[in-house]
This record gives sequence, structure tokens and C-alpha cells, in this order.
Amino acid sequence: MSSEGLTSSECSLLPGASGPACDESLLRATLFDQAPLGLSLLVAGQPRLVNRRFARMLGGDGHEDSLEPSQLRQCWPTFWPQLRGLGEDHRIVACDLANGVNFNGRAFSWRVPALGPDAEIITLVNASQLDWISFSVDWQARMLAQAEGMCRTGSAELDLDHGLAVVSRGLGTLLGHTLPVGGIAAWRLLRWVPPEERGYVASIWGAAIDDEPFEFQHRLMRADGSRLEILHRGMVETGPDGRRHGYLILQDITAQREAEHRIQELANHDEVTGLANRNQLLDRLDAAVHAASWDPRPITLLSIHIEQIDQLSQSMGYGAGDAMAMAVAARLSALGGAEHVVARVGGGEFALLMGECPDSADDQGAAGRELARCVVEALRRPERLGFAEIVPVPQVGVARFPADADTASRLLEAAQTARQGVEGTGDQIAFFTPQINEQAKRRLAIEAGLRHAVERDELQLRFQLQIDLASGLAMGAEVLLHWHSRDLGEVPSEEFLPVARHTGLIVMLGDWQREAACTLLQNWLHEGLKPLRLALNHSALQLQQPDLVAKFQTALLSHGLPSVLIGMEVSEQALMAGSADMARKLAELRALGIEITLDDFGTGSSNLSLLRSLPVDVLKVHRSCVPDVTAASGAVSLTRAIINMAHSLQMKVLAEGVETDGQLALLVANGCDRIQGQAFSPVVDLATLENQLRAGAVRLPERFMRRQRERTLLLVDDEPNIVAALKRLFRRDGYRIVTAGSGAEGLQRMAEYEVDVVLSDQRMPGMTGVEFLRRAKELYPDTVRMVLSGYTELQSITDAVNEGAIYRFLTKPWDDERLRVHVQEAFSQKGMADENRRLALEVREANEEMAVLNGRLERVLSNQQAQLGLEASRATAARDMLDLLPVPAFGIDPEGLVVMANLAAQQMLGAERLLLGQCAVSVLPAQLSLLWEQPVEQVLDFEWSGRRWRAHARPFGASAPRGHLLVFNELA
Repeated sequence: MSSEGLTSSECSLLPGASGPACDESLLRATLFDQAPLGLSLLVAGQPRLVNRRFARMLGGDGHEDSLEPSQLRQCWPTFWPQLRGLGEDHRIVACDLANGVNFNGRAFSWRVPALGPDAEIITLVNASQLDWISFSVDWQARMLAQAEGMCRTGSAELDLDHGLAVVSRGLGTLLGHTLPVGGIAAWRLLRWVPPEERGYVASIWGAAIDDEPFEFQHRLMRADGSRLEILHRGMVETGPDGRRHGYLILQDITAQREAEHRIQELANHDEVTGLANRNQLLDRLDAAVHAASWDPRPITLLSIHIEQIDQLSQSMGYGAGDAMAMAVAARLSALGGAEHVVARVGGGEFALLMGECPDSADDQGAAGRELARCVVEALRRPERLGFAEIVPVPQVGVARFPADADTASRLLEAAQTARQGVEGTGDQIAFFTPQINEQAKRRLAIEAGLRHAVERDELQLRFQLQIDLASGLAMGAEVLLHWHSRDLGEVPSEEFLPVARHTGLIVMLGDWQREAACTLLQNWLHEGLKPLRLALNHSALQLQQPDLVAKFQTALLSHGLPSVLIGMEVSEQALMAGSADMARKLAELRALGIEITLDDFGTGSSNLSLLRSLPVDVLKVHRSCVPDVTAASGAVSLTRAIINMAHSLQMKVLAEGVETDGQLALLVANGCDRIQGQAFSPVVDLATLENQLRAGAVRLPERFMRRQRERTLLLVDDEPNIVAALKRLFRRDGYRIVTAGSGAEGLQRMAEYEVDVVLSDQRMPGMTGVEFLRRAKELYPDTVRMVLSGYTELQSITDAVNEGAIYRFLTKPWDDERLRVHVQEAFSQKGMADENRRLALEVREANEEMAVLNGRLERVLSNQQAQLGLEASRATAARDMLDLLPVPAFGIDPEGLVVMANLAAQQMLGAERLLLGQCAVSVLPAQLSLLWEQPVEQVLDFEWSGRRWRAHARPFGASAPRGHLLVFNELA
């Protein structure tokens, strides 16, 4: 570089000039080359040095930093004058770069007296980069504020040496107070910390280690007085200049702490009642058991189950169940107080842990029983829910530690198991015993075995015949389940069926039973054996299945069975408590032809008005309502009332549990339709049943058959000579004469024979004649009853006549002919009454058959109307489709008449011309007649009205042709 034409100050900057401050290489090394900005040295407004960044910003390649000053002035001649007189201000500068791009930037001046009075360093900044830097700074500040707001955090930087703090906007928001934008005294931040925690916070910061992050939790007071739970994170560092700085981030975790507290509450408390739940109960039990290991004390636990809570949840919704649970919880909490622990284990199950128990086993048992009694008494009062009052009935099981269990979970299980001892005892409290435990294990084993009973082929069908009293023959059979378990052996049905109903396995068992019964009926039909109607028992759970009707339809269709061979027995309790949907399903099954039987009638609280509307064919009277000849008159009247009521509702009556001739005689006399019982047909297996059916071995005794029989006269007198004389007198009239020596013996004879007329003495030992005849009227109201006596008790005789117990009163000694006439009139009266009953029965049966036929006819008519509607819809749709065809179409019947013409055909022949009913040859070319005269598909080309057509003819009708369809297509 030449020094010619330069001033002394400029020369001092040349290479080789003296002084360290004037060393150009030093200037480049310490300032220009290391600076991240564009720098240029100007002396008296002329460029002397530039760094690579400066050259590249103006479009150079970076080598311009080694050019001479004169060369630099030539590189960007229009740019340098813009830098003169810049002073301490900044200036917008511009330059056209070699690539045609316009550069815009800002230039800043920095005077450097050490380099000369006119020396200055120019800093050049790209204006677009400056805008980006400004935008980046604003964006980062905005994002920080947004992040702090979303995370509910605040931050600050601390100058630990000078006690100053610079806080973020988020910290002020967190505190609910506007903080100064600039720095504040760091100690002022501690005033937002509660006084009791300020020393703790200060000690954490005082013990902080450089570059080691730390965190802790404390509370923070907001400006409105509320308090926040804070997660405090911080770090301390020492800068190159030796100054210590601290950085802190405060995060509001109040909601998190509340959620954790809520989770803890839910994990240990029942959400509905607020009581301790199963987890907390087991924790308390476990703590008590561990405490007993070093301070031996007995522990008593009560398991309380309220069945009404589960029933209310199922029938009226969870709201009703929760209301009852809260009421029970309040009573138990008031009973237990602070001394005992009350918990809700789940659903309708609660538990009560006794606080202080006596040391001795006897006192402990007495205390547990007394507490259980208090629980029963506390829950005895009814609870009003809406318009109903419901009494919670508890079942309480009591278990003790260490007598009954050695761990917390086993103690709870023992108390729950003890509740099973309540069933069938009439008491509401039961203590844990090994026997109850064995029963519980047995139930579990039965449940486990039932789940595999079908796949292991362990189930069999058993049958009990049902006898028709009109014919005396078996007309059906109740199908019963028999289970021989591989592991348990023979399991009685009364033991495994309740388990199946409780666990829901009854649905699976019912499906197997239905399939097995249908298969059996199918085999009987193939073998030519006259099948019986098989009645299948169904529980309430089975009736609630949505696909029940579809299952029966599928079973009947797949086995090809008439529906009259299947019956369904539903318990009175299940049907009366059932929903409208259950009644609808039964109505659908009844419409299929399946006989519906209401089982166990007379054991529940029947709603007679509801019974009238239920789809029931047969009332099956429970064995408890089947009286004997020795039964009280009220029982006989009840049975007669049930039979008459069922007949008035057009239902048949089946009496189960018939085991004696006396029971059968009473049922026959009162018009019962069918019977079922051990005495006439015990429960048998399939092989025995088939043998009985083939042999016809099941038949009622002849004396009980409803047939044309002898006229029977019963003579009752305690004097044998009187009885003998009467027998001689009436033998000539052809009566079958039965005799008895007392009223009790007379009742026995009436049970053995179907008696028409009774002639009784008045004075007899044990039972007078009037008393005997009153009893006979109650048991056999259709008999004609007369008194023949030499003793007159006017009042009792008058009362008996007025009550209808006596038809006539005759005196001794008698006139033979007059007595014979009276007896003949009595038999005539009985015959007329029998004939009236026979006619009434025939009328009732005819009405029932007519009602059935009317129902079937209504269903047939309904189906036909639906079919006609479908056919009409199909015809309308077909007509519309033909009218939419863009080609003419005609329908020609076998007589050659036009029976159909679509819209295109009508337009082709003229819209005003009527086509339907016209002879086809009169409206169409004669040559086309060959198309509808032959019953085959044909195609014919022809000319008509100057246009060429192609006719397609196709006959319709599956067997015999019912006409032809002609379609015309115009040829081009």
C-alpha cells in the first residue's frame, strides 16, 4: 500500500507505523475479524478497512478486506458518501449490489480518537435482519407470557450480590398484583410468602450450590388473600465477572394438589355416602391386626347387606338406590359414632368395625351380637323414597379375629361368608362357623361345576307327567334338570338351581334344556311315538333376555316341531314383578302356540287385575293350596275359588303336589282340569318315561274318570240295622249304595266314590248329621244332601236348610214308598244339575275355542290384508317403473286383450285412445298376433306408420302362461 497523498493521521494507520494502538494487524485481529457485525474504518470520510461481513453484506465475496483504500473507494463509490457526517446518530443507507438486489441497512458511527481525530468505526446492520431481531425478541417475550399464563407460572432473575430482582409479567399475574417492569428489591418477593414459611424459603436459597438446580414446595399469598400451592424451582450461577445470579420459576400446583386430594378421597371413601370404602376398611383392619400382634386384643367385624338397595337400583334407577344407601349410611354412622368404623364395601353391602372389644371370647361374642342387634333395630324404621315407604332389611354376618381369621382380608371374607347362614333361619344375624364356610365353598364349587356342565355332558332331563282329568291320560310333562357332576356327584336341583339363578348361569342351562327337549320331541315324532307337551321352567332372568322369542322360533323351525308341543312355566313372583316388555314377550310366545303356565300360584301376592291381562293359559296351583278331605273348610273354599276364577278368566287349572286319593277326589269334584303329583307319576328319567308312554301305564283310577257312571247313594247312620234296612229298600231302584257308620267315615267314602245323593242320620257320635252335611257341602257342593232322623232339633235343622246344606229333612219312622220318591226326586235334581254343569262346560269350552278361532282368524285376516297391501304396493311400483320406460310396452292376456300399456305406448298410439280392454289386433299390426299366440319368447322386425320397429315378446307366468309382455324398440 502506498503512502502518497495521505495525511499524517492516515499514515499512522499504514502497516509498519509505530505504536501498538496504530497497528493495523492488531486492529484486525482484536476487532474487525472477531466482530459478528459489518465493520468499516473511515478516516476523514474515506474507507480504510472493512471486515469480511461488511463486504459480504454489500455483495462482495469477502476478499475485499485486503484491498487498498483506493480500491475500496472504487468498489462501492455511491455508498461511501452516505456515511459522511454521520456523527453519533444512525442513518438509513442503500446500495445497488452487483446481483441487482437493492441493499437497505442502518449505519452507526463510533468515534475512535486513539486512531486519529477523524477516525470512526462504522457498524452496518441489514435492515431486514434488524426487523427480524426485533420480531424475534417480541415473539419470545410474547411466547414467554403465553407459556407462563397457560402453565400458571412466573419467573424472575436475581442479582444476589446487589439484592435486585427482575420479574416476569407472569409472576405478577400469579400474585394478582402488578409488579414494576424494571428491577425491584429481592427481599420484597418474600412478603408474598406466608410468614411461617419465609425462613424456610430463605434457607433453601442460602444453601443453594452453584449450577445445581433445586426445587421445593410452599404456599404463596395472592393480593386478594387467597393462598396457592407453589412448586418452586431455582438455580444459582456465578458469571465470568464473579457476580452471582439466581433464577427462579414458580408454578401454581393448587389444582393438582386439590385433584390429588380428591383422588385420595375417592380411593379411600365411598363417593355416594362419604363413608370409608373397601380399601380404607382393609387398611384399618390391617392396622388393627398388626397392633394385635404386640397388644393381643380381639377384633369384631360386622358385614351388613341391604338387598333393597340393589333392588331399587335395578328397578327405579341408581338415584333411588343411592338415596337408600345414604339413609342407611346415616343410621349406621349415628349408631357407630366415633368409636366404630363404618364403611360401604359396595352396592348394598356395608361393614362395621367395632372399636373396643372385650378380651374374653364369650364377652366378645355377646358384644358382637348386641351390636348386630342394634344395627337391625336401627334399620327397622321405614325410609320414605318419593311416595313409597321402604323398610331396609339387613342381613348381618359377624366374624372375629383371631378366632375366625388371621388376616384383614380373610376377616372381611369370613364376615361376608357368615351372612349366608342367615338364609332360611328366620334370623337376621349369623356368626361365622366352619359349617357356613363349607357351605360357601360348596356354592363356589357348584358355580364352577355348572360352568362346565354342558360341555362335559353332565346334564340330563327328568320328567313328571301331568294328567288330564277329563281323559285320565297323560297330556304333558314338566321337564326338570338333573345334574350328575364329575367332581361333586349327584347335586340336587334345589341346591344348584338357586346358584344358577344368582350367577346368571340359568340362561345357559335354559338354552341347553330347550335344545334337548326339542331334540327329544323330534325323535319321538320320527319314531311314531305320540309326543307329550313338554313344559320348560323359566326364571325372571331368562324372561329378560332380548332374544328369548327368537330362540324359541329358531328351535321350533330347526327341529320341525309344532309349537303346541312346547310349554313354558313362569313363576308367579317373576311374572307379577315383571315389566311390560316381559308380558309382551310372553304374548308373542303365546301367539306362536306355546302354552304359558303361571307356576306356584297361591304362594305370592297376586295382583288379580293384572292377572286378567297377562298372557296365561294355565294356572298351576301350588301344593300348599291343594287340600285333603281332612283340611279346613277355608282351604277347600280357597281351592274352589281359584278354580272358578281361572275358569272365568278362560284359563285351565293344574294342581301340583297331588299325592292322595282324597286330594284327587276334591279336585275332581271342584272341576280341576289337570293334576301333577308324586302319587300318580313320580319324577322319572327318559327311559322310564318312554316305556310308560309305549305301555300306556299312566292312567287315573277308574273311579275318578269323568264318564257315564252309576248313580251313587251314600247312607250314613250309626245303627247297622237301619243301614241294612235302607239298603234293602233302595237296592230295587238300581243305585250303587255306599254306607258309612259316622260322619268322618262318610267323608272318607265321599273321597273314594263320586256320590250323588247323601242320606244321613242326625244323631251320630262325634259329628251330627247337620255338621256332616255342612262339611260335605263345603267339600262336594254338587251333591244332594238329606237328613233322615227321629230326633228333631228345629233350630239346627232350620239353619242347615237356610244355608243350603240340606235339601230335605225326613223323619223316622219312614214310609218306604214316600222315601223312595224323595230319593228319586233327589237323583233327578242331581241329574239336572249335572246336565246344567255339562252344558255350561260345553258352552265355556266352545267359547274358548271360538275365542281361539277368532284370534287365529284375526291374525289370518291381518296377514292377508298386509299381503294385499304389499301386492298393491308392488303393482303400483311395477306400473310406475313401466311408465318410466322410454320404449312402448304392452301387456296381452291369453285372450288377446290389452291389459297394460305404459305411457310411451299410449303416446305412440294417441293419448286420446283407450287401450285397456281393447283387442290387441285392433290396435296393433295383425302380423304381431303370432307373438302372443305362441307361449315362447320371440323377436319380430316390422314396419308401422312408416317407421321400422323390433318387437320383443316374452310370456309371463311360472307354470301356465298368463299372457305376454311386448316391448317395441325403434330401429334406425
